[in-house]
Amino acid sequence: MMLQRTHIRLSRRSRLEMSSNRMPPKGIVAALVFASASLMALSSTGAIDPLRSATADFFGPAESTVSAMARPITALPRYLKSKSQLENQVASLSAQNTNLQAQVNRGGYDRNRLNEYVGLSSMAANLGYNLVPAHVIAYGPAQSFTRTVTIDAGTDSGIKPGETVVAAQGLVGRVVSVTAGTATVLLAADSDSYVGARLSDSMKLGFVRGNGSLSGGGTLNLQLLDQSAVPRAGDIVMTWGDGRSGPYISGVPIGTVANVYASLTNSLRSAVVVPYVDFSALDEVGVAVPVGTPTVGDIFRADGKVGR
Repeated sequence: MMLQRTHIRLSRRSRLEMSSNRMPPKGIVAALVFASASLMALSSTGAIDPLRSATADFFGPAESTVSAMARPITALPRYLKSKSQLENQVASLSAQNTNLQAQVNRGGYDRNRLNEYVGLSSMAANLGYNLVPAHVIAYGPAQSFTRTVTIDAGTDSGIKPGETVVAAQGLVGRVVSVTAGTATVLLAADSDSYVGARLSDSMKLGFVRGNGSLSGGGTLNLQLLDQSAVPRAGDIVMTWGDGRSGPYISGVPIGTVANVYASLTNSLRSAVVVPYVDFSALDEVGVAVPVGTPTVGDIFRADGKVGR
């Protein structure tokens, strides 16, 4: 009896499993095939184009809306990459702009330094002396009542007291004291400075004295030995001397005559001379030393070249 019941259960389970694995009825398959063929036929004839168009009209806006909403998210990686690239470009352009601005700011300074360099080289050739280059590093205190400057070259560079100091434009003064690495220069503008001078046109001799002013409008005073000679406005005044028996070498431009006046006390004629050098704006200068003087570093040579 027990065996019979077990057989019946197995038989039912087998029928159920067979039912679940059974293929769909042939009628359903035939219906699906017929429907597919009908849709293909209608599509080829254009009969369902209105339906397709209506479907597109219905779902098109929704698709566009979804696409517009998703676009910021999909474009985010490109945006972050573009933003980083733009930031790098801005940083690079900013650095270039800073560099160019620095060059513009230095433009006038570099141009003046170049003019001084070229002028000193030309001055050495015109004078026939070597020029030891130096920079003005200090002005003497005003309370000392003398007009002096300190330069960054001394005995180590072959400089001695009494030697002439020039700039690219003309006479600066003379060396009055020296250390190993520096020298003190008495400016031609000092009121105690006397410079042997000559008018370039008439060759008349005299002396130029400073008035103590360092301003750009400061002037010098010229008195000729021949009081019958009258300087003319525009005459060029140069130094005279040999640099050995006197403190100045010959042929250094000093300035031009501005006007002539007579002293009220002794009737002596004097001329106002406008110096070529602005004593308040000194930078690079040259100390005239004889050719062959041992020096340290490059110099402006008497042959117009730069070297030792």
